[in-house]
Amino acid sequence: MIMSSVCLLEAVNLALASEMRRDPDMVLLGEDIGVNGGVFRATANLRDEFGLKRVMDTPLAENMIAGLAIGMASQGLKPVAEMQFMGFIFPALEQIICHAARLRNRTRGRLSCPLVIRAPFGGGIHAPEHHSESTEALLGHIPGLKVVIPSSPARAYGLLLAAIRDPDPVIFLEPKRIYRSQQQTVEDNGEALPIGRCFTLREGSDITLLSWGAMITETLQAADQLAQQGVSCEVIDLASISPLDLDTILASVRKTGRLVIIHEAPRTAAMGAEIAASVAEKALLDLQAPIARVTGYDTVMPYFRLEKHYLPNTQDIIDSVTQTLEFV
Repeated sequence: MIMSSVCLLEAVNLALASEMRRDPDMVLLGEDIGVNGGVFRATANLRDEFGLKRVMDTPLAENMIAGLAIGMASQGLKPVAEMQFMGFIFPALEQIICHAARLRNRTRGRLSCPLVIRAPFGGGIHAPEHHSESTEALLGHIPGLKVVIPSSPARAYGLLLAAIRDPDPVIFLEPKRIYRSQQQTVEDNGEALPIGRCFTLREGSDITLLSWGAMITETLQAADQLAQQGVSCEVIDLASISPLDLDTILASVRKTGRLVIIHEAPRTAAMGAEIAASVAEKALLDLQAPIARVTGYDTVMPYFRLEKHYLPNTQDIIDSVTQTLEFV
């Protein structure tokens, strides 16, 4: 079956439907996901096809949603739970960190926890601050959790299939700013993409640009504009926050000698800092300039009038690349 021109949101829906047809043990649960098809419509029409026993509306209780999903996963089901926004995941962290992430270790491998928790994340849609957070580093810090972020419809489809089939818990963060902003042909062929691998979106020789989620859009735009100035940028989509594909990053840095990391999360203790430290440890002598970071600010995500000032833009990336290239 070929689906032409689907957006990222539709690719999520496509992956959920495809895997539910393949695996009768898969169930969905979350707030408003059934009758209403989700706050963004990611689960639209799935209750009509699969029924209320497999697509379950829940009360507004994120801690309960996570707890139910863990119980289902430990007893043989394949739950995919939706948090309406990433900022709402905090009440569920006790369940996710203390139980989902540790179940395999706690039972010495007797039980695993094959669940997926989906959550729209990031700013850019004029939502309140707790609807716009980007706290992927917090989740990536937890042993036992995989954290995945797609940045295109095709990667959303393939990575979500991989997340659902994974034997351990996966946090699947969906960059809602680009939910509907791009169209891509996605083949509904049931093929998963690997978790824990970067995707090189553009080959280059002068500098490596590393980003993930919605910021891939501005990163590619910057690479296009820099190409017109004669600068060859290699663009990498990190895709998996945890596990981290450091091999691909190091290979690129050893080729270009320069690295700019772009993300919208606050700067301090974010994934950019972790990656910069790892590259410095393993490839310091290959670097021709200090590693640069283009990030959000160490502040609460502002309301919509200041949102565009908070989020890094294309010119910010170009300026950082220019400064890195001019370092002597």
